[in-house]
Amino acid sequence: MGKFLDWAKNTFNRIRWKPHEDVSFASLFHTFQRILGLNNRILEIMSDMGTKLGGDYVFDRQYIISSCRQMAVLVYELIYNLNTLAPKKYLKLDDIYRDIARDIQEELAGRLVIPQADDVMSYDIITRDFSDVVGRKNANIAEIKNRLSVAVPEGFAITTRAFKSFFDYNGIQSKVDETLNAWENETITCNQASQKIQGLISSGSMTPQLNKAVERELKHLQDLTGTRDHFFAVRSSAMGEDGEHSFAGQYLSLLNQPQQNLLKCYKDVLASTYSPSVMEYRRQKDFSEHEVAMAVACQYMIDAKVSGVLYTLDPMNPTREEMVISSTWGLGAPIVSGKVNADRFMVSRESPYNIKSLDIVRKTERFVAKECGGCEFRPVNEEMQMQMSLTDHRIRELAEVCLMIERYFKCPQDIEWSIDQEGRLYILQARPLNIKADVAPVVCDISSITEQYPVLFSGKGVIVQNGIASGKVFVVGNDGDLDKFPNGGILVAKETSPRFAKIARKASGIITDVGSPTGHMATISREFRIPTIVKTGIATKILRPGQEITIDAAENVIYEGKIKELCYYGFMEDNFEESYEYRLLRRVLKKITPLNLLDPHDKDFVPLACKTYHDITRFVHEKAVEELINLNYHHRSDAETAGKKLKSDLPLDLIIMDIGGGMKETVDHSTISQDQILSLPMSAFLTGLNTPGAWSREPMSVDFGSFMSSLTRTFSTHQVSPINVGQNLAVISAEYANLSLRLGYHFNMIDAYIGDKINDNYAFFRFLGGVTDPIRRSRRAKFINEVLIQNDFNVEIRGDLVVGRIKKLSPQLMERKMLLLGQLVAFTRQLDVQMSSDQQILKFLSKFEQLTRENETITILGRETS
Repeated sequence: MGKFLDWAKNTFNRIRWKPHEDVSFASLFHTFQRILGLNNRILEIMSDMGTKLGGDYVFDRQYIISSCRQMAVLVYELIYNLNTLAPKKYLKLDDIYRDIARDIQEELAGRLVIPQADDVMSYDIITRDFSDVVGRKNANIAEIKNRLSVAVPEGFAITTRAFKSFFDYNGIQSKVDETLNAWENETITCNQASQKIQGLISSGSMTPQLNKAVERELKHLQDLTGTRDHFFAVRSSAMGEDGEHSFAGQYLSLLNQPQQNLLKCYKDVLASTYSPSVMEYRRQKDFSEHEVAMAVACQYMIDAKVSGVLYTLDPMNPTREEMVISSTWGLGAPIVSGKVNADRFMVSRESPYNIKSLDIVRKTERFVAKECGGCEFRPVNEEMQMQMSLTDHRIRELAEVCLMIERYFKCPQDIEWSIDQEGRLYILQARPLNIKADVAPVVCDISSITEQYPVLFSGKGVIVQNGIASGKVFVVGNDGDLDKFPNGGILVAKETSPRFAKIARKASGIITDVGSPTGHMATISREFRIPTIVKTGIATKILRPGQEITIDAAENVIYEGKIKELCYYGFMEDNFEESYEYRLLRRVLKKITPLNLLDPHDKDFVPLACKTYHDITRFVHEKAVEELINLNYHHRSDAETAGKKLKSDLPLDLIIMDIGGGMKETVDHSTISQDQILSLPMSAFLTGLNTPGAWSREPMSVDFGSFMSSLTRTFSTHQVSPINVGQNLAVISAEYANLSLRLGYHFNMIDAYIGDKINDNYAFFRFLGGVTDPIRRSRRAKFINEVLIQNDFNVEIRGDLVVGRIKKLSPQLMERKMLLLGQLVAFTRQLDVQMSSDQQILKFLSKFEQLTRENETITILGRETS
């Protein structure tokens, strides 16, 4: 890939794009089609790579290398073709592309890409993909902060590279190896080996690089908080810890340490790597001593009012569907070490998380941080000793957050938490709760269990992300619904949308009527590991809001009710994620699949915001459509595409230009009839325009004030651009149509593409103007807005300017949308004149609905559509 990057760089430097006036629109349209094809191929490779993370397919390192190289070539071609459509407009994409490709190349070469200093990493940039560098404990807590937006103590990780550098700098690795060999050969005892190795570590010196890196991170945290002196919790985060083997309580943790003691505490934690108990634990678990590497977590100390531990399932009786919470005043360390009694709450896993039982104990002591550093026990006031350490409200908050963490990590969790003096909840650490042996008897006959539950539908659609989820249905109709989405809900929608990323951390599962397994939302589902099925065709018709269901996105079945045994079955799956190939694939996908550019109208939808290949792909796709619409105006006088006037009973005065396969060959070179048009979007639009009863031929009287308003009206520079005003002209191909219509005093612009690939399909509609006063024009705009929303368009409205967009539907559904737009343009042609009051909006909505209902079956290109 290095040679490819050099070639790409040189090629970009040599490129001299021709100005548009030297290139025919037909040629530019073919470039647009190439972009659509490249977009699909890139998304297909992303989908294939993401599917491999599901665990159902075997792959090796060569597969990862091959896929990444293919992706690099395709993304480069994508950028090149966009720059052909818009010369020199998006050259920044080149630098961004090369940075991403270089990072991926480093990963494939076996060098972990760490954005900041190798020895220290801030929690802000850590994900679970860096588990080999920062340890699972650090990776988990950073993932909870960065991915789920849950509060954790600010902090940083001292990496496993720093551990290795420490050993190399002090020249102790060979001595440690000799001592371990002697222990393994039983020439010395475990205690003797431990004492010798710990002595070597304690007498070692810090590397200058680590000293500087820690100083930089402390300065960063001071700038972040505005406070100079901080106290830290210094915890182990070793390779293998908090994974399949917990190492719980084996390594050293030091609480409330002043920042000037950090490096001494770091050495103490390193030394605990070779305590006698840890060495024996590793031997019993068949861990090789050569696999040992210690990262360290440095977290701000929380001034805790109450702390504790939550198990998201009761390990003693997991089938009871209850969480276990232990809590006490002050810090929670004595709970996990078993030194104090704690309040115990058994809490339902179902919202609103009712307390099923509780045991409130006398809490005579609390463990607190001392002002000068370290911790001590202090007496608890008499009136607080028998008081509940958690209120109902706090229990609900804690349960909701911890179940969200369980959903994300796909297994029951053992979570340590604290609530500070201001009432803020912090998650301190989270590890898997090993209950496989306890739930195995429950799921031994899963087929007979599932037979007891009604199947709502099965085999419908395409599985995007494997998994099992249960929850209550929440139907999303528009972006506003996303603000109300509940934790743990099952998102059900007509179509997929990258905006669903907004609620990804809340959703248990996703089901849609339409959509593509290679679309942007599918990539988000895989990134957030949300069980997802798209393209069911029937989900919104069958599933009711509030209905409790279970998604089996392994067998593609939707059941009514919650099948808890099926959810336990998901907890039993083998942990294939521990393999090197899996970790490598996951790391490179972090530079490929995450989607940060969600809204094309956002001010940050710019090249510099692209952080992944997926971002570049989405950006190019959106801008290619935008550029094509602009190009249509500037190339209307192409000699190659001389227009023909449409023969029609309607007063359209429409000229149609064909750039390839959009109309039949005819003897008459000056006119064309509708039955000679082969363009699918154009034919569908004209059919809608000619729907009986849609085009009113009655003369309309206009009051003098409205008429003068239309004559004296001025448009903003944006509104009078070619895109908004247009002319009575259409540019078409077999799959494409761009229409600019001026009908009286209002303007319509429609741009649409309908092909076999769902990801390519879109329709863009813009409406502006009228002959009446601003109030009546705005009423018509509200009417159009309502019709478009009811028909699943994304709509913006500003005064009497209405912009509607819809995309990624099947050709049949897109055909119906273009038919609807034709009916809408015809129906609203003089509607502003008739809208004398706001009540008229509802009246005409009813009339339009009746019109479309009466013409449900219409023939387009010789085929009936309904």
